[in-house]
Amino acid sequence: MATHPYLADDSLLASARRGDSRALEALLVRYQPQVYRFGLRLCGHPEDARDVLQETMVALVRTLDRYQGAASLSTYLFSIARSFCSKQRRKSKFATQPEESLEVLLAERPAVLPASRVSPEDEAVHQELAAALEAAIAQLEPKYREVLVLRDVEGLSAQDAGEILKLSVQAVKSRLHRARLALREALAPFLETALPGGGSAPVDPAAPRQDAAGYPIRGCPDVPRLFSRFLEGEIDAPTCDRLMRHLEDCPGCRGACESLKGALALCKTARTLAVPEDVQRAVQVAIADFLADGRRSTGARRAGRKRPRGSQTSVG
Repeated sequence: MATHPYLADDSLLASARRGDSRALEALLVRYQPQVYRFGLRLCGHPEDARDVLQETMVALVRTLDRYQGAASLSTYLFSIARSFCSKQRRKSKFATQPEESLEVLLAERPAVLPASRVSPEDEAVHQELAAALEAAIAQLEPKYREVLVLRDVEGLSAQDAGEILKLSVQAVKSRLHRARLALREALAPFLETALPGGGSAPVDPAAPRQDAAGYPIRGCPDVPRLFSRFLEGEIDAPTCDRLMRHLEDCPGCRGACESLKGALALCKTARTLAVPEDVQRAVQVAIADFLADGRRSTGARRAGRKRPRGSQTSVG
């Protein structure tokens, strides 16, 4: 374990540039879980995520002297990882096929969130929700999946996500709203039956009718989208007040809003996914090999510049 866990990134970077291996290790420990989670959710398979993590961490070591801190280190690393993810998805034999249904993905994808100390019944619910979340994220189109992972799973700001994705903040938010609504729709059945109290409020006969996805059919605003915009600071105070009053009087819309809140809360729990130990060892070996190759190359260049004492250059 690295010995500098509480130092700021700038301090660790400065020490790593001076050859402090413990500072470099601290940076790896700090950021490799985020990069691994990102690779796993963007590429869809642990082997691809391992390759993305390894390539990204080696790239960090290779570019330590060139990184000037214009963007945060997390933004810098996610940008590198995204580039590797794009390449990996194109060549991977594990690439998710877009026609796969949520049911197929759910059956094939085990829960990846760590178990908690709860009753067997609660643990079964936890694992079902975890698997459903991963399957629902995998079902999103890549452009929506990456913005949801960066913003709602990893907790980056819209501005940082825009830097990584090379999008304006407004474009990030537009994609994010679409991603959130698709995630809510996919998870609503699980949230309604699995979470304590259900994901939706009981609906009385006088409540507005809803479609199969749980959206109000007529006479109601698009509450999930409005709530998503509220979270991004895009609606003004009067609109917000009207929305709150409507939710008080409309069980159907209140249920739709609650299911979106449940989906986003579930996204936050997905930040706890750890990097498997064998993957951590593979990254350490790759970095050690890279550094050893660099030292050998530097030694060879220095040896080539030295001329043996007393030697003369022959002239033909």
